[in-house]
Amino acid sequence: MKDQKPARILLVDDEERNIRLLEALLHSEGYSTLSASNGRDALKVAAFAQPDLILLDIMMPGMDGFATVAELKANPLTQPVPVIMLTALDDRNSKLRALEAGAEEFLTKPIDRADLSVRVRNLLRLKEYGDFLTDHNRILESQVVQRTAQLENAYRDTVFTLVRAAEHKDEETGHHVRRISYYCRTLSEAMDLPADFHDAIFQASPMHDIGKIGIPDHVLLKPGSFNLDEWNIMRTHCALGASILSSGTSPYTEMGAEIALNHHERWDGTGYPNGLKGAAIPIAARVMQICDVYDALRSRRPYKPPLDHEHSMNIIIEGDGRTQPEHFDPEVFSCFVAQAGRFAAIYDQHTDA
Repeated sequence: MKDQKPARILLVDDEERNIRLLEALLHSEGYSTLSASNGRDALKVAAFAQPDLILLDIMMPGMDGFATVAELKANPLTQPVPVIMLTALDDRNSKLRALEAGAEEFLTKPIDRADLSVRVRNLLRLKEYGDFLTDHNRILESQVVQRTAQLENAYRDTVFTLVRAAEHKDEETGHHVRRISYYCRTLSEAMDLPADFHDAIFQASPMHDIGKIGIPDHVLLKPGSFNLDEWNIMRTHCALGASILSSGTSPYTEMGAEIALNHHERWDGTGYPNGLKGAAIPIAARVMQICDVYDALRSRRPYKPPLDHEHSMNIIIEGDGRTQPEHFDPEVFSCFVAQAGRFAAIYDQHTDA
């Protein structure tokens, strides 16, 4: 038996002599026993002691065997324990009612020793096999969870490697992408987007500028304004990033590709690369866009010094010609303004001293 211990059987009968008879028969077979004299006590003992089998009398005062077995099977703690109903009733309806209530077997009194021995042995074998399957499934579930965590960690390592590649081209970009994750998650939470979206955008948003790996250094690091040709080259980083990420099949990579392609689109349709407008722009890209603009204003770039929080917020809220409030999804914009203090704290916590 389980753990090499004798099976433990709970005996439930309101007559003491019946309990003693069953104990004698079962002890001779090598089983250990517990007992209860009524249905209520049986429920308590079964939930606490977790027996391997229950022998339950039908005809008891108060809570009879039918009601007792129904409650045993309704409780997840005792539901797996097989029940043999004991009855002096020999009519078919009582036996059917016992089985319908959840009992696995029934025996008619007076109990035949050989019949009892066979029924008990068979049900204990089924219980042992059921326990084995439950334990096996629990182990498999644990292995699946562990493997899923390993795959997720491997994915994050891959993302980190890609982001590190971008950092080698522009060290400030490295600090930028760390902050972007926290900005995007903060904003998506404030907008009451689904919980899985919060995690996905936290993991996917650092990849938004992966396409800059393909931009020549003389353009990417130019300490001044771009001419038209340089600007056209720079704009290709959106499609390049989407192309790099498009072969991925994880939800993170898929969102990363979506953000990479669309994070410079604008609500009023004046963005690039495709001039998308309004709700045609994916929500992840709309969240990313305002986060990216805020951090770009706060950060040092080859072509500009960093701005403080108040100056950056004023540009986003009032506009300065290059950045205008109508560039942003109004709902995203409203939540961003409400979370301005948290954005400032994230920048201070994750900036380069």
